[in-house]
Amino acid sequence: MYDLIIIGAGPIGMTCAIEAKRAGLKALMIDKGMLINTLFHFPTNMTFFSTSLLLEIGDVPFVSHDEKPTRREALEYYRRVYESWKLEAHFYEVVNNVARQENHFDVTTDKSSYQSKAVVVATGFYDLPVLMHVPGEDLPKVHHYYDEPHPYIDQKVVVVGAANSGCDVALELWHKGADVTMVIRDAEINDRVKYWIKPNIENRIKEGSIKAYFSSTVTSIAEKSIVIHTPNGPLTLENDFVLAMTGYQPDFTFLKKIGIEAAASDDKELVYDPDTHETPMPGLYVAGVVCGGLKTNKFFIENARDHADKIIQHFKCVN
Repeated sequence: MYDLIIIGAGPIGMTCAIEAKRAGLKALMIDKGMLINTLFHFPTNMTFFSTSLLLEIGDVPFVSHDEKPTRREALEYYRRVYESWKLEAHFYEVVNNVARQENHFDVTTDKSSYQSKAVVVATGFYDLPVLMHVPGEDLPKVHHYYDEPHPYIDQKVVVVGAANSGCDVALELWHKGADVTMVIRDAEINDRVKYWIKPNIENRIKEGSIKAYFSSTVTSIAEKSIVIHTPNGPLTLENDFVLAMTGYQPDFTFLKKIGIEAAASDDKELVYDPDTHETPMPGLYVAGVVCGGLKTNKFFIENARDHADKIIQHFKCVN
């Protein structure tokens, strides 16, 4: 019997496990992928917006070469945190169900089953892309995740979206020799784009280095072309690859299955007590960016680290 089972082994899941260990509790993290699986799948050359200080957890210093650390530095840092705290975790194990019993939870995975007094869901939102739902989206040339620019050298690439990820991708591809076209639903670049990226992408568009179609959407995708709807009507473009940087979302199907509801609003924020992070089901908690539902810019590592302390303090009060 565990005191706490934490679904998700990202930075906030790890913070929950660390706070549980501080409190003398027995905790287990279970992740369907690797340690900090989401960060591993970020773009290879990504630099964080936050400083290394704001990404620290567990009182382990995060030393980086520059003020804003890279993905590679973060992977190494969180590995050291995991080893320093000797956290218990099962990787590459999928949680299929969480069932509330009279005085505990049964947690069933594709490999085993466990019992715990409480469960924390800290699964993030990066696993499921927001689809465009257009013909041809399932073609091999269409990608909802971006790794690195090398495969796209001298290729005609359409980047869909103009938030941080879309602008980052478009600029890196252009720098590495791709023929980049952006398809942007809004009339301008998103105001939330990083302050050092926004003028850069706007200038590249203004000078014509990167082509952009504003107030436009993708309507269909074929092997060597893409059709978009613009304010001037439909337009067919020659195309080799489509990078749909359309955002990501939590697995609402799984959340509902285990008893976690989302608010009846466009943002679909999860239903929980913000003071304790307990859901209406006693002993079932949520932590980290998943709490925001579709409002994926509400929580980050730096402003979600206190979720763990709230959860552990409440758990100790009721157990």
